[in-house]
Amino acid sequence: MSLERAELEAMFERMGEPSFRARQVLQWLYQRQTTCMHAMTDLSKPLRQRLQQEAVIALPEIVRQQLSADGSVKWLLKLSDGNCIESVFIPEATRGTLCVSSQVGCSLNCSFCATARQGFNRNLTVDEIIGQVWRANQAWSARQPALPPAEAAERHAESAGGAAARRPITNIVMMGMGEPLLNFQSVVSAMRLMMDDFAFGLSRRRVTLSTAGLVPAIDRLAAACPVSLAVSLHAPSDALRDQLVPLNKKYPIAQLLAACRRYVGKHNRQVVTFEYVMLKDVNDSAAQARALARLLGDMPAKVNLIPFNSYAGIQYQRSTRPVMERFRDILLSKNIVTVTRKTRGDDIDAACGQLAGKVIDRTRRSSRLLQQQSATQPPATNSVSVSVSVAAARTEFALPASPRGVLA
Repeated sequence: MSLERAELEAMFERMGEPSFRARQVLQWLYQRQTTCMHAMTDLSKPLRQRLQQEAVIALPEIVRQQLSADGSVKWLLKLSDGNCIESVFIPEATRGTLCVSSQVGCSLNCSFCATARQGFNRNLTVDEIIGQVWRANQAWSARQPALPPAEAAERHAESAGGAAARRPITNIVMMGMGEPLLNFQSVVSAMRLMMDDFAFGLSRRRVTLSTAGLVPAIDRLAAACPVSLAVSLHAPSDALRDQLVPLNKKYPIAQLLAACRRYVGKHNRQVVTFEYVMLKDVNDSAAQARALARLLGDMPAKVNLIPFNSYAGIQYQRSTRPVMERFRDILLSKNIVTVTRKTRGDDIDAACGQLAGKVIDRTRRSSRLLQQQSATQPPATNSVSVSVSVAAARTEFALPASPRGVLA
């Protein structure tokens, strides 16, 4: 899974095989979800034996799955070095969206984000990124009932082996743990596999990369892999955004918006989605809504208002519904397409901003935060406290045993 089609073609040519073997292997891996080389029956037996001996097979291991009351699923995935990341699948009537992580932790330290409080360890490799998509397809498909024979035959005719027609993931958002553009090459290679017709076959408009605003990398992305772009804005002024998104001190709003204009200028049919988390009494006033409208007035833009999703140890609160509606209506009155995102998966800490995983923190940020919290806690009293576990409200389901493996 770490090789794009062109790289696989070059590999097979070095092996003395025709380049079309790459397309066959991609279809086996991603469309039929086969990781056993011996099962790839349209390859010659000697080639299958050689691949079985020489190819590296590795997938992230699902160690926990949690099912939300709204149908969303969160997976905790263990990597080969012991770190764990999280991915979230959000099923809807006409689409299924997978939120994919790009780093173990995050180095950007946005003040409202749970991932930032975990610290940072490393970038994910291509196979660890694309492996999240592979595992999600496998896990979700395993939960679905078998198709009636007539429908199974119809779907078989629609795609090779019938697998592509049953894949649940229609959209992918690089909005999980980490800043994707700080892991540029691995993320781009993984997204190209997501869009390859012989792999997952998604269109560019169905793959979205979300960034906090690395201006040079936005320009690189426009040339290398122009997928849908989302920007974590969260404030209409540099003074406030410096507090919420520290990266703003290096790439302030004016530079960021100029990069967004260049991005859509290269691809005239695109708009930029601006994500705006709604924080009570921080960034949700009517004046701030008008300021945001002025910022975005000359740009093909869509604004996603995100209700803040709380977690333990955070000081921010969610804006009230009337305040969010007022903010939305001001933007709409200025002809800016605005939607309030529906919170999904918050009962399993799978909503936007809540992904944490288990990170071997090289930055020691998580331990420093714990020390700060301990220092500010009031002294213990003789009163008795009662805690209620929410674990009972969460549903976990088991995966069937399956072979590990992706072509590396």
